[in-house]
Amino acid sequence: MTDHHNEELLGLLDRIKEFLRTQVYPLETDFLRKPFRELTPALIAKREAVKALGLWAPHLPREHGGLGLSLSEFACVSEELGRTPIGHYLFNCQAPDIGNMEILLAHGTAEQKEKYFAPLARGEVRSCFSMTEPEHPGSNPTWMSTSAVKDGDDYVINGHKWFTSSAEGASFAIVMAITNPEATSQHKRASQIIVPIPTPGFNLVRNINVMGDEGSDYASHAEVRYENCRVPQTNLLGREGEGFAIAQERLGPGRIHHCMRWIGICERAFDLMCSYAARRELSPGKLLGSRQNVQEWIAESRAEINAARLLVLQTARAIDRNGAASVREDISLIKFFVAGILQKVLDRAIQVHGALGLTDATLLSYWYRHERAARIYDGPDEVHKIVVARSILRKYGVN
Repeated sequence: MTDHHNEELLGLLDRIKEFLRTQVYPLETDFLRKPFRELTPALIAKREAVKALGLWAPHLPREHGGLGLSLSEFACVSEELGRTPIGHYLFNCQAPDIGNMEILLAHGTAEQKEKYFAPLARGEVRSCFSMTEPEHPGSNPTWMSTSAVKDGDDYVINGHKWFTSSAEGASFAIVMAITNPEATSQHKRASQIIVPIPTPGFNLVRNINVMGDEGSDYASHAEVRYENCRVPQTNLLGREGEGFAIAQERLGPGRIHHCMRWIGICERAFDLMCSYAARRELSPGKLLGSRQNVQEWIAESRAEINAARLLVLQTARAIDRNGAASVREDISLIKFFVAGILQKVLDRAIQVHGALGLTDATLLSYWYRHERAARIYDGPDEVHKIVVARSILRKYGVN
């Protein structure tokens, strides 16, 4: 980026920080303690305020109502938005909508873009992504049982999915299903198909209770059964058999989004930890922050957060230059590295707060519950470590 772009980005980040500090942080107490539906009017008003400030959908090109940021520029925005649980939602760049927008923009037909992408980009609807199956390990996205069989001009979809993120309240799903079972390559058996909601045969069984929270139409993880669910073949996204390739295309930038959001969480948790250590008295005149082990946690957290940020931004810039395929090893590396740092920083921050850290008086317990999944979704850490190690060892002649 040029110096001009750096200055422009810094100005944008300052505007976002100020909006979050004055308009969004005050909503967090209600977010933690009230049903989401009670907050909906206030959140809609904040979304309109984001639009009025010209900050809407920072990931999208300008011609589609966004800010036209590169991936590395959006990564910096994602960090700032990650400092609050509702930041990405208010700016219309929350998962899984952001990934669905990106693949619809890249692979959707003109009709699909008008019908599904455009209202999603405007923030009028929400969407979900339906890939993981309870009968098969999510770490192997080529192994699934859900099928889409042609019948006349339609696909008839049958299968069982779970952790279909944000299905409650969604206007459509993008489902991964086997359309080419005889393909010689396991990577060319599945396709991605758009399923409007409601459609007969799309059955939302339940919101899965995750760490004591069933979620809401803001964020949830649903179990879904597709039972003779019939949609037109024109709802195919991209070409038949390209489902895995499209998923991989989605996951590269998606891991940048997630990792920078996690770093934003780390920064907010770090600030909470330091602020509490600087004011909490253990005895008259003796602050918690005077204890050596607390000082070590602060120093280690600062180093780890800084290192994580540099690693992710380096990867994002490489994707901007040469595409995600050029840095597959780094994409796996940042995923497990930053997820691990996130867990460490949250755990230390809770420990510093003591029993207070377990309550909803701060955001820490919310993030501790909801972000433990960071080491599992988008591929468990263990799988990514194997990918990185094998890639390195191949350079030494180990196959």
